[in-house]
Amino acid sequence: MTLCLFDLDGTLIDSEPGIFGGIRYALGELHTAVPDERALRAWIGPPLRQNFGALLDAERVDQAVKHYHVYFSEHGWKQRRVYEGIPEALAAIHARGDRLAVVTSKIRNHAERIIADLPFGHLFERVYAPGPESAHSQKASMIAAAIEDFASPRESTVMVGDRSFDIEGAVANHIASVGVLWGFGDEAELTQAGAAKLAYKPSELPELT
Repeated sequence: MTLCLFDLDGTLIDSEPGIFGGIRYALGELHTAVPDERALRAWIGPPLRQNFGALLDAERVDQAVKHYHVYFSEHGWKQRRVYEGIPEALAAIHARGDRLAVVTSKIRNHAERIIADLPFGHLFERVYAPGPESAHSQKASMIAAAIEDFASPRESTVMVGDRSFDIEGAVANHIASVGVLWGFGDEAELTQAGAAKLAYKPSELPELT
């Protein structure tokens, strides 16, 4: 039995519309120029405070985060699509007896709401996500918590994600990792972070995990 840990944004769902909408709304409320779409793609993965901090002072970062969550709570959480092939891949992994959990940088209340609304959400036993005050990636500590909670041997645990933060969290915990290439990271980013394997399409996940 393997414990399979999955990132959310860029791995299970394409959440770009909702995230971009929240960022544009927040920066618009603060009368701050919005980065172009290419730059915004790099915002998906790291914590919000880290990204807003590159543009705003500490006080306005707090304001931006609040504006973002207002938008996301009303609109953004629904502005997403499931990647083709993900439901079938997760069903196959679950059917063979493996256990599944989500480890995401998206704040807990948004992540839990989205997972509960997904048609395959019931396959995940736990959701690991930070609180809204987080300014740093907590992937490594959340992965460590999952390993402890499930009492999972490290050699039987794998992290699946699309950004370097996912892979680095796996490396820090001495577990296997699968970098996925349909999300917001690319092959160079994932390889440099130490991805043990790469998946080019969701249908490859049952074999790679």
